[in-house]
Amino acid sequence: MSVVGFDVGNESCVVAVARKTGINAVLNDEPKCEIPAVVCFGKKQRFLGTASMMNQKYTISQIKRFIGRKFVDAELQKDIESLPFSVTEGPGGYPLIHAQYLGENRTFTPTQLLGMVLSDLKIIAEKNLNAAVEDCCIAIPVYFTDLQRRVVIDAAAIAGLNPLHLIHDTTATALAYGIYKTDLPVNEPMNVAFVDVGHASMQVCVTAFKKGQLMILAHSYDQCLGGKDFDEVLFQHFAAKFKDEYKIDVYQNARARLRLRAACEKLKKVLSENSETSLNIECLMDEKDVIGFINRDEFEQICSPILERVRKPLEKALSEAGLTAQDIHSVEVVGSGSRVPMIIKILTEFFGKEPRRTMNASRCVAEGSALQCAILSPTFKVQDFQVIESFPFSIVLEWTMAAPDGTQTGAADMRQTTVVFYPGNPMPSLKALTFYRSGTFTIDLYYIDGSGPLNLSTYTIGPFESATGKNIKVKVKVHLNLHGIVSVESAMLQLIDGGNMKVPVVKEPAKEGIKMKTDDVHPSSTETDVNTQDAKTDGLGAENGVPESGDKTSHMEMDKVGFK
Repeated sequence: MSVVGFDVGNESCVVAVARKTGINAVLNDEPKCEIPAVVCFGKKQRFLGTASMMNQKYTISQIKRFIGRKFVDAELQKDIESLPFSVTEGPGGYPLIHAQYLGENRTFTPTQLLGMVLSDLKIIAEKNLNAAVEDCCIAIPVYFTDLQRRVVIDAAAIAGLNPLHLIHDTTATALAYGIYKTDLPVNEPMNVAFVDVGHASMQVCVTAFKKGQLMILAHSYDQCLGGKDFDEVLFQHFAAKFKDEYKIDVYQNARARLRLRAACEKLKKVLSENSETSLNIECLMDEKDVIGFINRDEFEQICSPILERVRKPLEKALSEAGLTAQDIHSVEVVGSGSRVPMIIKILTEFFGKEPRRTMNASRCVAEGSALQCAILSPTFKVQDFQVIESFPFSIVLEWTMAAPDGTQTGAADMRQTTVVFYPGNPMPSLKALTFYRSGTFTIDLYYIDGSGPLNLSTYTIGPFESATGKNIKVKVKVHLNLHGIVSVESAMLQLIDGGNMKVPVVKEPAKEGIKMKTDDVHPSSTETDVNTQDAKTDGLGAENGVPESGDKTSHMEMDKVGFK
């Protein structure tokens, strides 16, 4: 059984494997540890993990930004503007990427492209282990929606991989940090904040460590704040400067845009270590050489709108964890974007202590993922270390109240909601809800993130029919699995003789454009039971939200395989 961890980033990927000697990040054929997250289509073959400046039109990058997002998504449209390849709207409103491959014009879905990237990472792992690789753990951003998580599972299947766990990036980092520490407290937890400023996003995780245990207290994020945003600010600054001084407009030339963006990325890295620097590009456009100067103060000034957003995820994470900055023992920083000195200054001011860089910023996520894979694998013996993961969003169930005869009224104002899983809910979890119905009914699951409610799926419970024509008890179980994917697992009828009968559960296509009634949805991390029943009341329909005595919510504890 393979033990492999994959960190699939927006710009690059890292593979880590478990051997008898421990967990190690591996090199590709170049040899490099950080593998470009790109797919390049040539005239006669496809290149994976190799960026090409000569064929940018058919070198597909930023794949992670596409998966599970609609073509009309405002942030996706903003990303598409800076990309050299063609993207159009495809079936269902999702993006299609165009490329010429083997002499033909082809279109690819983001799922297919991610599958290609994962297949390349799988080959790298197999070469290093000299064995077939199937089981793995894949790191994903904490802000990935249910759909995006499902896309990763589908892409892994295309690559012939079986993800044991889609682990959050910051959780993998925290695991790689804590599992080797020998000074963790036994009683009082040690609170550590992890701040990951990557190429395209910022993620914050507040954790509590005890000996042999990692508990995730809170997650927060800004999925549009990363290193590329600083690059884009520099690009816009110099594009305007060169238009004024050299009378060239790089927005009119795709190759000039690519060269200037690449130069600005290098410039940002130089400014991280130096107070001032220059930018020189030969024959940028119209056979004109260009030169520009900038110092760190000017750079921070033009980046101030971005830097002002850094504090918000920090404040949100502490608030949801119920802690103050003084409660944080230490702050660990990872990610390429965190090298901007002003970010470290903001973190120092916020937490009242200087952040530390005790971890390898490029490898820690992959190594943490491989560690989690080893914990879940029966073939490796890992020291006792429990990971208590939490889900960052609310999952809400909506249904139509029952009429006196137990049927659904169908009236919009008779729709009711309850929060099944609150932010901070442990993963995985299984919760039971009880309805009273005389026949087939439907329920909707919604996913609530920062942008509002999003319909996940509609489930039809039935067909079934009450023998007496009266309402009978139907117990529905909703499952939040280890990957953070939600589904209705089963439904059972409670018969008159005390027995149970399984009821069919059919998943229907997601409903577009449904507005959920959210007036009564008040997320609270202290809620644990979700019990809902419909009872007849004055012949007006149903009275909802009354817990039924003896009905309990069950929580599945994370498997601890291979600890001994």
